[in-house]
Amino acid sequence: MQVCVVFAAANRNGGDRLKSIAESFAKGLEMQGHQADVINAYDGDIRLTRYDYVVIGTEPVSFFSAKIPESVSLFLSQAGTVTGKRCMAFISGGLRKGKTLQNLMKAMEGEGMILKLSEVIKKPDEAMAIGKRLNVERNY
Repeated sequence: MQVCVVFAAANRNGGDRLKSIAESFAKGLEMQGHQADVINAYDGDIRLTRYDYVVIGTEPVSFFSAKIPESVSLFLSQAGTVTGKRCMAFISGGLRKGKTLQNLMKAMEGEGMILKLSEVIKKPDEAMAIGKRLNVERNY
């Protein structure tokens, strides 16, 4: 299956840790035999329509905030047909992790995506372990 791991850092120039988590997540999915692409939400006009499953990860705009970057909503609104797409949400960092994750899930569900799982991931090795066991389902 084709899986896309999208990451959206708090700002365009940051996100090295978030990128390494996304890449580790993709490696775990590839160990299951899936094709996994890692996409930076700031990269522009990317269509998610062709993917069977989408994983979206972000971090709060600041350590004390629960707000997610505006790039997440902007990316999803321009990502093609995502309504009915099965997906997973994850966040990394920040003080208010639960609220940040809730805000990400709300943005994804607002675009009509079907959330199957959500996680707080702190390290790349955690991401790889989750990627290895994630039950990726095809949209029918």
